[in-house]
Amino acid sequence: MNGVQSNKNCEKVRLDKWLWAARCYKTRALAAQAIRGGLVQYNGQRVKPSQNVSIGSEVWLRIGQTQRTLRVCALAEQRKSAKIAALLYQETPESVLSRQATTMMFHASKIIPGPKPNKRERRQRQKLVGR
Repeated sequence: MNGVQSNKNCEKVRLDKWLWAARCYKTRALAAQAIRGGLVQYNGQRVKPSQNVSIGSEVWLRIGQTQRTLRVCALAEQRKSAKIAALLYQETPESVLSRQATTMMFHASKIIPGPKPNKRERRQRQKLVGR
């Protein structure tokens, strides 16, 4: 599968390595720190970074305000291209909907400022404030 191994060569992969290879975190150290901090759960439980990952299991993670639930489809110990990393997991439909709803709420709450006031409008505002 183009660099993604799911055969006997790669039966055991640490959770921190898998998260790094799947490009969920930029470095393996950040992945391990997130696991220790409780931001990652494996099959609904808190685990250590050395937990072995198996195909078909579920990984829940939080990055910033974003929560994702991933189903492991393949194993990899090395970080490859983003196209190959996308083959390592499948995001659950509930997770996709939740993430889209969060994004929509964030964009809806943004206040778009109006145009910059001209000199006359600035002076009128200053009169109102009493400067």
